[in-house]
Amino acid sequence: MTSLSELRFFTTPAHDCSYLSDKQAITLFADPLAKINKDLYSALSSAGFRRSGNHIYRPHCQSCNACIPVRIPVSTFKMKRRFRRILRRNVDVKVNTVEPELTEEYFDLYERYINARHADGDMFPASRDQFQSFLVDGRPEACFIEFRTSARLLAVAVADELNDGLSAIYSFFDPGEEERAPGVFAILELINAAKFRDLDYLYLGYWIKHCKKMNYKLDYRPIEIFVNNRWVMAGS
Repeated sequence: MTSLSELRFFTTPAHDCSYLSDKQAITLFADPLAKINKDLYSALSSAGFRRSGNHIYRPHCQSCNACIPVRIPVSTFKMKRRFRRILRRNVDVKVNTVEPELTEEYFDLYERYINARHADGDMFPASRDQFQSFLVDGRPEACFIEFRTSARLLAVAVADELNDGLSAIYSFFDPGEEERAPGVFAILELINAAKFRDLDYLYLGYWIKHCKKMNYKLDYRPIEIFVNNRWVMAGS
């Protein structure tokens, strides 16, 4: 297995930022051919890296530090009144952890979600190859967490189990079920899953102050941010 000291990194050329329209981005990738075990993957996540498919990366922009890794310390998470209401709305939902795979049921839900929520983004249009490479291929630590009513599949959260926490990779859900707030419900259940596994954190990826799509992450308190190569508690 590759050690952290042996691991090579590569940077991309500057390209348009996916989140801030007036910015150029550079991405730092861990060597995709390296044999990265769970310990090394966990260390990289603790250092602000993120996974997409079988790529482990973090922003490496020279003139911008807007992308800030965030994580929830699950043992001290504060349950807001709004979160309790969402849990009550979903009392009929069954939660189950399964191995990642591509099925017609999963892809149908994923495609409807992309069409409704991300038709203006680079993930549109959805394809089976995209689903396979983005959500199924990747890490042995990954799992799908299903959210089902008695009638159908409501949502799927994709998460990796690290040494110190769960990393929320992606979630997709029925866009016609906004009243249930399935995205919020999925995060609440991931917090519970991390607690159940005696893990310390739920990693939520990057928060960007001036990106509205990222604002929801600071609803979960307390929350830690990774700045100047260390984790600190975010202000209220």
